[in-house]
Amino acid sequence: MGQGRGSAGVGVVLVMCLSLLLLQCEWAEARSYTVGDAGGWTFNVAGWPKGKSFRAGDVLVFNYASSAHNVVAVNKAGYQTCSPPRAAKVFQTGKDQIKLAKGQNFFICNFPGHCQSGMKIAITAA
Repeated sequence: MGQGRGSAGVGVVLVMCLSLLLLQCEWAEARSYTVGDAGGWTFNVAGWPKGKSFRAGDVLVFNYASSAHNVVAVNKAGYQTCSPPRAAKVFQTGKDQIKLAKGQNFFICNFPGHCQSGMKIAITAA
């Protein structure tokens, strides 16, 4: 009888270890991307994501002059109209790191005229 409980305990520990291992593997697969590459977050960057494959958990690094730009996480309507919703998250450090959520992710600069000049990106993360 005592032997059966011991086996169950070993099974629980084994499942916990496997779960931890899988979690670490997922985390290790996350990649970091510098938006706009060497040019950074600037005008006409809308095509930058083309040809890249993104996954949920990947990190986008936005490098820019904080006195001249910002990064605003918006919904699809905000992306299309270059108008952020009221509760949109605004990043303004000049070295922002933003983790991608699964599905569509949209970012714009909401300084006057910047989004309209192509300072916006749409990314779908698998």
